Amino acid sequence: MPDDTILQDLRTPEAIESGSMAIIDAEVPEPRPFAGNEWVVVRRMIHATADFELLDLVRFHPQAVAAALAALSQGGLVLTDTEMARAGLPLRRFDPLGCRVECLMNDPDVQRRAREQGSTRATVAVDVAAERFDSLRNAILLVGNAPTALLRILERCREGSIAPALVLGMPVGFVNAAESKALLVEQSPAPYITITGRKGGSALAAAALNALAQIALDTRAAGSGKE
Repeated sequence: MPDDTILQDLRTPEAIESGSMAIIDAEVPEPRPFAGNEWVVVRRMIHATADFELLDLVRFHPQAVAAALAALSQGGLVLTDTEMARAGLPLRRFDPLGCRVECLMNDPDVQRRAREQGSTRATVAVDVAAERFDSLRNAILLVGNAPTALLRILERCREGSIAPALVLGMPVGFVNAAESKALLVEQSPAPYITITGRKGGSALAAAALNALAQIALDTRAAGSGKE
């Protein structure tokens, strides 16, 4: 290690996170491209990836944050397209809100129907979730991996057969990832948060939703007079 390397003496998880956020704030001085709760979300995404290009790539529907906070505060369902994303949404944030987090990718019915239809599990999981969970009303749909899931969500939203509160559409990759997110921005009747281009992933989508859940928890605590 070079002699001139200066290591910050931050030892606890809380101190490390606080120090990271302070560095991000310092490296993105005001006026920032995002403000208020949108900045809280984008800052958390940068924290998860150390990728400042997200400042140019993240897109919010005008009602996205309000819709997300309403759904979370009412204990809305969260549906993910990967077990990785579900694992990234800790119970300590979502249980107090009464939110159930589901992923149907390994569900036997989804697997069987995908084989029979010659389709992807991600596509079929959207249809099965709509059947099981009241047409996904007031649900937050988190897509971090599968463009086919996002395309199916868009199709069903446009036909009016599902009514999610928010679509967190952040599939990553090279085949239909950028294209599906462009369609989300252009055509989605539901509020959305997305990342243009090829970047995305389960970790980024989970980071965005974790930020929103923490805002909802902090708002509830402030309203009840708790610190």
